[in-house]
Amino acid sequence: MKKVLLLGDSIRMGYDDYVKELLKDEYEVYYDPDDNGRFASYTLWQLNQMICRYGKFDLVHWNNGYWDMNIEPPMTEAIHPIDEYLHFFRRIIKEIRKMGAKIIFATTTPILTAGAAKDITGTGANLRYHNDWVIQYNKAAKKLMQEENIPVNDLYARTSQHETFYKSEDRLHLTDEGYRVCAQAVANAIRENLK
Repeated sequence: MKKVLLLGDSIRMGYDDYVKELLKDEYEVYYDPDDNGRFASYTLWQLNQMICRYGKFDLVHWNNGYWDMNIEPPMTEAIHPIDEYLHFFRRIIKEIRKMGAKIIFATTTPILTAGAAKDITGTGANLRYHNDWVIQYNKAAKKLMQEENIPVNDLYARTSQHETFYKSEDRLHLTDEGYRVCAQAVANAIRENLK
């Protein structure tokens, strides 16, 4: 059975169990249920840990965004400005390709209204969010993926079809329905790319 790795932030943590259930008869789905992939440099480290633990994968479905674009006071610029964001993306792509795996990149989901929320995965971080940031980072990521011939699972477009973008009370994370919608999109993208 082919092995699939899910990487990413708390949005990934919201849909990963649903994806595993949807694909249980088709693929072995791996992810770290207790560790938020946070920003791109952390996801690079997490990717390496998962390879050390489980060996090679056939496909990696991955997202980063909210943490990278976060401006957490007293800092006055993003954790990873776009040039750094793309630098770590190129390193992630290189490491995934070294094991011969296919890659699917997922865009960051939209923001309905600007604000801030505590991370819900136990990191203690406070994440600020604004849809203009999401649009800029998604645009840069999609351009890189096009250059690298990597398919994009456009979760931004998928969740923006709903009037509230499936946002939960904190306005950053998704409702259960939103996570299920994303899980179906992720499962469909994995099937399409591994058929």
